[in-house]
Amino acid sequence: MTSKVSTHQLNIRDVAIRDLKTIDDLSQLKAVEKEVWGMADEDTLPLTLAIALKTAGNIFVGAFVKHEPEPRTIKDKHDRKEHERKEKERLVGFAFGFLAREHGQITIHSHMLAVLAPYRHLDLGSRLKQAQRERALAIGIREMTWTFDPLQSRNAHFNFAKLGVVSDTYKVDFYGPETSSILHRNGTDRLWVRWILNSRRVRDRVSGRPAGGSPNPYGSPNKDPRVETLDALKLLAPLVRFDPSGKPSRANLAEALTRQRLSIEIPGDILEVEHTDMALAREWREATRWAFREALKAGFFVAEFSRSIRGQQGPGAYLLQRGTVAELVPD
Repeated sequence: MTSKVSTHQLNIRDVAIRDLKTIDDLSQLKAVEKEVWGMADEDTLPLTLAIALKTAGNIFVGAFVKHEPEPRTIKDKHDRKEHERKEKERLVGFAFGFLAREHGQITIHSHMLAVLAPYRHLDLGSRLKQAQRERALAIGIREMTWTFDPLQSRNAHFNFAKLGVVSDTYKVDFYGPETSSILHRNGTDRLWVRWILNSRRVRDRVSGRPAGGSPNPYGSPNKDPRVETLDALKLLAPLVRFDPSGKPSRANLAEALTRQRLSIEIPGDILEVEHTDMALAREWREATRWAFREALKAGFFVAEFSRSIRGQQGPGAYLLQRGTVAELVPD
């Protein structure tokens, strides 16, 4: 479903974030999935399953805009009904999570988040995640999980910098070697992230405050601890480095694992790499898979991500530190 709505003049007030309530709401999910991920029908969420999941209490939130048809004269009753039908709300993004169990507690696993490309400038991904968080907290849920491709730098920035997730689990080919999606041609490895919903870290990130600092960082004597953490990336010898040729360069594993912190670098745009040189993209998958698995096995966890390293925008870097998630994000 390609929206006919002109988006260049849209702003946040033009988009309503609300629960998906009706069968008509849920029936729009498939079109958004197919447009965002290029999925075949067999990989999209069946309508009957969506209805059952929603009825059973799972969380479906959507971003809706009012479709504005081209102005024309309404001549008769039939035209008026057609005009009203075309004005119905259109789903342009959604987040879907289902009840799960992890670490001995009930959680929400957020299975899908999608926003149509023309609407991404409105920060709808963040608004949908915050809506999910509000609904989860309202029913007593303390933690939400989801997965993302660790080679996707934009998603890494969104998850770690804006939302405050952490991760101590790496899944190899989580959905199998590939799916029908155009985005799943280089394996489906995933970081399994944890969002501790009411932690200080998460409250600070979603509100835009510096982590553990003042609501206004300017003029404050307290430096944002996240800035200090990211500054450390400049001093670390990466376990995987983006070398000048654009290839991944591996460091000595035994030496790297003696440190308290280490980093893993990734390309700034893996989709462009996949488009121009799939063999190189596969090298990045293999190198980062090795690095994450070895580091996590050795007692590190993923704490942060930065889109700029060594003073320049481009390759991004994860910061991993020795310890446990509970030490960084206490209950």
